[in-house]
Amino acid sequence: MVYTGTTNTRGTAVVSGLQPGAFNFSVDSSTTFLAFNERIELTAGNNKNIEISLQKNTVNVLADVLVTDKVNRINTKDATVSSIVTKREIEALPIEGRDVTRSLYRLPNVTLSTLSYNEAPNISINGLSGIYTNYLIDGMDNNERFLGNVKFNTPFGFTENVTVLTNNYSAEFGNTSNGIVNVTTRSGTNKFSGEVFYLTRAGSIIDSKSAFAGVDLYGNPVKDGFQRQQLGVGIGGAIKKDKTFYYLNFEQTFDTKDNLLTVPQLGVNETVRGRNKFSYLSGKIDQNWSKNFHSSLRANFGSFDVEQQGGGLTGGVLFPSAASTQKNRTYLIALKNDYTLSGKLKAETNFQTSYFRWNYRDNPNFGKPGASVQAPNGTLIASIGPANYIFDDDEYTNQLQQKFRYTTGKHSFLAGAEFTTSDFKLLGAGNSNGFYTVRLTQAQMDALKAKNVGSRLDIQDIPSDVQVINYLVDIDKSVFGVRQNVFNAYLEDNIAVNNKLNVSLGVRFDYDNLSKAGGNKGDWNNIGPRTSFNYKIDDNNIIRGGYGIFYDKIKYSVTSDNLQFSNNSPNFKLQLAELQKLGILDPNADLNMITHPGNLKAFFDQGSAPAYMQGKTAEQAQGDRAQQSAANYRIKNPNGYQNPYSHQFTLGYERRITNDLSFIVDVVYSHTNNLFRITNLNAASSYTLDPANPVVRTTTAANLTRPVPIKTVNGQFEAQINGQSIKGVGRDVFMTETKGRARYTALNVVLQKDKNVDDKYAYRISYSLSRFKTDAEGINVRATDNNNFDLEFAPRRQ
Repeated sequence: MVYTGTTNTRGTAVVSGLQPGAFNFSVDSSTTFLAFNERIELTAGNNKNIEISLQKNTVNVLADVLVTDKVNRINTKDATVSSIVTKREIEALPIEGRDVTRSLYRLPNVTLSTLSYNEAPNISINGLSGIYTNYLIDGMDNNERFLGNVKFNTPFGFTENVTVLTNNYSAEFGNTSNGIVNVTTRSGTNKFSGEVFYLTRAGSIIDSKSAFAGVDLYGNPVKDGFQRQQLGVGIGGAIKKDKTFYYLNFEQTFDTKDNLLTVPQLGVNETVRGRNKFSYLSGKIDQNWSKNFHSSLRANFGSFDVEQQGGGLTGGVLFPSAASTQKNRTYLIALKNDYTLSGKLKAETNFQTSYFRWNYRDNPNFGKPGASVQAPNGTLIASIGPANYIFDDDEYTNQLQQKFRYTTGKHSFLAGAEFTTSDFKLLGAGNSNGFYTVRLTQAQMDALKAKNVGSRLDIQDIPSDVQVINYLVDIDKSVFGVRQNVFNAYLEDNIAVNNKLNVSLGVRFDYDNLSKAGGNKGDWNNIGPRTSFNYKIDDNNIIRGGYGIFYDKIKYSVTSDNLQFSNNSPNFKLQLAELQKLGILDPNADLNMITHPGNLKAFFDQGSAPAYMQGKTAEQAQGDRAQQSAANYRIKNPNGYQNPYSHQFTLGYERRITNDLSFIVDVVYSHTNNLFRITNLNAASSYTLDPANPVVRTTTAANLTRPVPIKTVNGQFEAQINGQSIKGVGRDVFMTETKGRARYTALNVVLQKDKNVDDKYAYRISYSLSRFKTDAEGINVRATDNNNFDLEFAPRRQ
């Protein structure tokens, strides 16, 4: 496809309507301007426009051809703090498992994520949790919207480049108070091309010993001997020259991993083998209907199976009968259309439908009870049978985008709107067939050891007269969920004030219906102005800076947790009413709106525990529903949520030292508010230890200091209200609030050299000096002492 642009009297031309990727630009020399011959990468933040500025010719030029080397261009357009990893760099970098996100750690403001769960995103931007990053494919949503992970991990073979927008980017991009990671996918060309690869990590045959455990591609720890087989194929070309193009890619990964199951009390010392399987299938068709109308149809399908096979890296007590497989299934189908309405007006209409299933604990033994088995001294020696935990989430998402670009004189206007709707269905529960905690006598344990069952140990092998410490059964194996609607609109004007100064003025509006929470009014005041400048001191030096407000969406997991772990029994509402009287809970809160039936468990302990395998079924335990207490219940916030947002400030300087060498320095500051955190409405009072004479307060004493005092009777919590003991309450009453804060300051220095015709090598040297403080590292973070979050605000790892 050929794109053209016409220069103005200053030698500046804007070529628009481009898809992100690499383009070769050529301009012949004239008596006014020098020749121009460059290959330019268009990233997601460039609004599909490339601005070319020709250098004035100060000498007479003959009619001969003038050949110039590639010139390292500096950004003379805006103040976006961004980085790009090109296909050429992706292919050259030694990156584990062909995982493109692992190529981003070396970029400014991007660090390795330190979240505490294995499936968390790999990267952190501006110090914040990776769940606050907005992940895109070709500018469209790629977020698993329950928690904020990547929905489809685009493989190497389908990736053209990856753009990371960390600060002060265009109003076109949002739904995050943090940064953007956009993967641009490959397209076919008139020339047929392809690749076939096979990669193996042979395991213990060639592995060197290491004192440190590694991780698989999904963050699960693995030890020496871990094996991987990875293969794939990609092909692309033209169905009809200059008109219809295709690209297809398939990649497959098989992991083999060994754990050690070690229970000396039962004579068990065995290796348990597990496997992971990752499958990625992608395809794209590009159609040039005319020079003014282009469409692309993209499809991505992913299937991931990650086994938790039992045992542990250095030994464990999880038996294969309690093992499970995390199964994820996903697809994204996107239709993108960009078209020219007039010489000055261009538009873009895009639609994507997607699905994501996150089945966290698929156990082939579901349908029978499970058990935790203790030795006579109370030590856990075996977990057998299905776990007391189910998490199976289905998410259906549709997204519609409409964009307009209008260019006139010095102005380039951008306007657009976006609507994203997601429907969630979650089966979040315990074991509806029951879960026992049992304790063996020495004789029983010796007899079990003599049977030599080994790793085949299951619930039927436990003696029927074993002591039952407690018994749990899930009362509600129910599926629940709500719909999340997110609406965005934006307007931006990029102004070429003169041949040295460019100014961008924009504003963005965001609304998320989940911000209503347990109230009637959502957060409608999310209006974020954005402005920046770029001043060209001369052809080799620029300075840039900007400021903007960036709003995030509500994490669906906050809403889901408030449904799953709630309770709407009359007794729990009595406890909430008492908190209202005490002024801790909003007295105007509608208790019916802020509570939900939840997934309750019937708990039997200390005299009420049944004989082994004789526990009540879920149906039989329904009569105990109102009497069931819990360590904590959750409620919706009656005052709703304020969307997290950040104030971002940037100031930078860029210098082109030579035609292939540039120096960049940026100072960034991000001031983030309204992060998610948990407040406890029934927290125990503060307690200070005397370092000279420390006396630990007992649990019983601490529970009596709560606003609604709590006593433990036969293993159940009871609230003390008006002289009465009320069962069926929560010891803690948790409520999500959006009052967390984070502060990020960084100095980024980059020295970058591109290849030229003489030396054929390139490098990037970058250094970041940063500081990050927060009191809300994750959405479920709680204060360690009576909701005192001021003590939690401190520097954190990045």
